Amino acid sequence: MRAYRELLGTPGAALFVSAGFVGRLPMSMRSLGCLLMISIQTDSYGLAGVVTAALTLAQAVAAPALGRAADQVGQRIVIAVSVLVHAFGMVALVVLAGRSAPAWTLICSAALVGASALPLGSLVRARWTVLVDSARVPTAYALESILDEVIYVAGPVLVTALAVGWFPAAGMLCALALTVLGSLALAVQRRTEPPRAPQRRRASAVRARGMGVLLTVYVGLGVFLGAVDVAVVSFSSERGVTGAAGVLLALFAVGSLVAGLVYGSVPIGRITSLQRLVGSAAALCVVAVPMVFADTVPVLAVGVALAGVAVSPILISGSSLAASLVPRAALTEGFAWLSSAVTVGLAAGAAVGGQVVDATDSTAAFLLAVVGGFIGALAAVLGRRRLRPRLTPLSGTGPVVAATASTSLHSPDRP
Repeated sequence: MRAYRELLGTPGAALFVSAGFVGRLPMSMRSLGCLLMISIQTDSYGLAGVVTAALTLAQAVAAPALGRAADQVGQRIVIAVSVLVHAFGMVALVVLAGRSAPAWTLICSAALVGASALPLGSLVRARWTVLVDSARVPTAYALESILDEVIYVAGPVLVTALAVGWFPAAGMLCALALTVLGSLALAVQRRTEPPRAPQRRRASAVRARGMGVLLTVYVGLGVFLGAVDVAVVSFSSERGVTGAAGVLLALFAVGSLVAGLVYGSVPIGRITSLQRLVGSAAALCVVAVPMVFADTVPVLAVGVALAGVAVSPILISGSSLAASLVPRAALTEGFAWLSSAVTVGLAAGAAVGGQVVDATDSTAAFLLAVVGGFIGALAAVLGRRRLRPRLTPLSGTGPVVAATASTSLHSPDRP
């Protein structure tokens, strides 16, 4: 924990971390809040699912473009514009849902909400690379991963309590308020804002060497996460304890949170970021298997907590590798692509998982989760050569990290 205290003691760090945490708390609230709001007000889960899918997919498509814009014109301007559009879209969605407007209007407004949802996690991670030296960035990424896990534990509880306990749109309006507050608080912190990239034509971050491999790993992880969500809910329902699903998914997040804490504070020795990614992806396949054979809630509780342990290390090492592969001028866009890859995989895992559960039972969805983990591990193993950073990047345009010659967790092998 000392490493995290020292990190947050860096001038300016605690302020932008706090703002980023508040601003991205809604990322775990929007989809569920939209699903609850539409289903309660229209009594149609089918419509709610379609509207929520429009929001999620629009967010996945727009995130890289927003990240690219932040790199080129600066975070402050992009935050201001996106927050304005996001607020308009959210208010429109809430009003239209309350008035039982036609489905196409709900879908369009939800897509606007998603397309203007700024990937604040990517913006925050980009700030760390200009605030601290490369030896401390791995710990910074571990901290951000931990905060993401806290967000995915707290957000769903908050939005459900508001939508069910107060009024249907309360969760979405709370998400909007948090987005505006956190985003604007981040925008005014000019000291830690990364410099703008030179205004010239450049290839997209997704075309950087190794990014295709890394995105495939993240899609596989997303399939795993989406399938686990569906499988856990189905498993609990099959055993007549639907309420246990929330506890089980929270245990999954806790397992990932603990792994993130350990990853960022304990030296791992001379292990490269690439080796950590390959090892974590392979571990995900292994730790996912016990969930397939679980037959009671207590047994599954152990299984999901164990499975969660492999998630944070994949995200942390993946972020570090992205920072070493993508040119500095495209760093925010690169992180946004990773976020989109997980989102696409998650949507696919949830959709396919739902279909196989309807056709069979929760066991099939857990098997799909294993398949998702296998896809990520296979991509990491087969593409590991392309994930090695180049040794001598051009000054100002190359990756944040030139090589992985020194491989201690607290040495400059990571961005």
